[in-house]
Amino acid sequence: MFLLFEEAGKFMAGRVLSEAESSVQVELDSGKRVKVKAANILMKFERPEPARLLGSAQIISQSIELELAWEFSPEHEFGFAELAREYFSSSSSQEATLEQQAGTLLRLFEAPHYFRRAGKGRFRKAPADILALALAAIEKKRQLALQTQQWVEALSRGECPDAVREQLYKILFKPDKSAAEYKAVVEASRSTHLGPLELLIRAGAIDSPYQFHWKRFLLENFPKGTGFPRLEAALIRDELPLSAARAFSIDDSATTEIDDALSVQGLGSGTVVLGIHIAAPGLAILPGSPIDLTGRQRLSTVYMPGYKVTMLPDDVVQAYTLQSGRDCPAVSLYLTLDEATLEIRRSETRLEQVHIDVNLRHDQIDGIVTGEWLENPVAETGSDPEFLQSRRAPLSFLHRLAKELKARRELVRGKPEVFNRPDYNFRLVGNEGGEPQGNEQVLISVRQRGAPLDLIVSEAMILANSTWGNWLAELGVPAIYRSQASLLPGVKVRMGTKALPHAGIGVKSYAWSTSPLRRYTDLVNQWQIIACARHGKTAALVAPFKARDADLFSIISSFDAAYSAYNGYQGAMERFWTLKYLQQNSITEITATVFKENMVRADQLPLVLPVSGASGLPRGARLRVRLGAIDEVTLDVSGSVLARLDALPGVDKESQDNLADEDDDSAVAGPIAIAVDISESETQVSPLASDNPVP
Repeated sequence: MFLLFEEAGKFMAGRVLSEAESSVQVELDSGKRVKVKAANILMKFERPEPARLLGSAQIISQSIELELAWEFSPEHEFGFAELAREYFSSSSSQEATLEQQAGTLLRLFEAPHYFRRAGKGRFRKAPADILALALAAIEKKRQLALQTQQWVEALSRGECPDAVREQLYKILFKPDKSAAEYKAVVEASRSTHLGPLELLIRAGAIDSPYQFHWKRFLLENFPKGTGFPRLEAALIRDELPLSAARAFSIDDSATTEIDDALSVQGLGSGTVVLGIHIAAPGLAILPGSPIDLTGRQRLSTVYMPGYKVTMLPDDVVQAYTLQSGRDCPAVSLYLTLDEATLEIRRSETRLEQVHIDVNLRHDQIDGIVTGEWLENPVAETGSDPEFLQSRRAPLSFLHRLAKELKARRELVRGKPEVFNRPDYNFRLVGNEGGEPQGNEQVLISVRQRGAPLDLIVSEAMILANSTWGNWLAELGVPAIYRSQASLLPGVKVRMGTKALPHAGIGVKSYAWSTSPLRRYTDLVNQWQIIACARHGKTAALVAPFKARDADLFSIISSFDAAYSAYNGYQGAMERFWTLKYLQQNSITEITATVFKENMVRADQLPLVLPVSGASGLPRGARLRVRLGAIDEVTLDVSGSVLARLDALPGVDKESQDNLADEDDDSAVAGPIAIAVDISESETQVSPLASDNPVP
């Protein structure tokens, strides 16, 4: 005796060895013995042999026309043997053969769109309307499979179908793995043994490398575009007193979000009052307002060479920016200092209006305001621009103070801050401040880190951020802090609500508060500072954010992710334009300095790259490097050592270690990571952020 039975969705047949009330012991053709539940038995037969029966059934099943079988089937539930009799027999009383019955069973089982399963060997025909929809879906799937195969063949030939081109960025970075376009790229990548990005480049899918990077960034961070909803700048309702101070700001000419300005009063009297004045959008923008929600969604201004995406609309920014010639609302920190010793005697925070005398611009005065110029504030000023003549003494005092503040921080820090490399300015000729197209002429200039004006601004901002951070903590008002437990390798800067030391800067606490038009964390902290200025010791009761506020932690998490992504994109675009500079100026060789194994930093350009032939060379070793091929899409370039040059002059072992420490913590833009992979694994970019207080 033989049995045909179903087991886990498969049909098998074998010889009966023994029977019990609820199960049967069966031996398969392979010799394997299995225990079959009685409920799973579909047919019992004595001949033919199981293998022959299944073989014949497979052939017969494919001869059954599903449309005809569906027409023959009854409206009520039925068994496969019943339908086999209707389909194959000439009379209703004649049974179908065992092979025909088994063939019908197989055919019904594999066509669920025609026949619904109603139990073991039992079925019910699908309603006509449901069947029509199912057949349409099957046909659509078949056509899509044909289309996908055509796309695979085109990509393999080096051609890019329009549908794939339109979905390029989603395919690479945010793929829908069920989409036909994605599947075509994966299959073509497998068949050609090319990486997905290499495949698409070869197929001509990327017309503009710059647009490739830009649209990728928009997809990941601004999927709805960079435009703003219609917003009106809120009015400041407070009656603010006008300060006696006359302030000035120091920024680049391209800066429109002027957050901070400085003033100096009392020079020559023995007691000097330093004013650090911060634009005060927090006096007008309320938490939860439309402008606040827009800022919270963006979290920071995005900077890149030749362009920026602002956190707030320009007309809103212009309502609160510290524009020269205006009395501007400000949150002002006044520090009273001993003019001789530079000791801080007291500090005070005021909400007021401050007259901005002038907006000083780096590109106009960096060449004038040198260390030598500042060290002699009473020298002849007739050759200086008129707007600088009356500010030589205040700038000289601020520079002296900045050097002293830096020295004090370095005592706390435990070692000097070392700036071994300069900052670089990028200028794109031809875009006139609009969105770059990627073919502009790029000019790269050097601005030495720690230059006098940079030092003045950065130390003033560090002083304000640390002073306000300490004050908020003393009053028990929560804020967003940045902290670093130590300078040990691997100890990173963290954001949180506790006033903890920042070892990297050398301060007791550090709360970003000086860029409320450009960073959302600073706007949040400004709201808290305003509450302290208005309510003093009771500020914790009325401040917008309370202790252990879940909303505050949510802001920190969102900001950290966004700021890292924005900094990563800025670094990638600076690398893009640096590579463009090399091409435009036909530069094939550079001098570079080793900062770790097989990695060098160009001496005159913001470029890091791997080189062959540098293995075993010490940190600080200088090399002549021949550049390899440049890939503007992956941002990849490598080099090979041509010659060993002298080490950097004056670089001893300690300085080499400082060089390595600084460079190891720097974000190095390199080959991009994509989400599509022929092994179906996903990768992601994780760029680093900086604590530089001056963007």
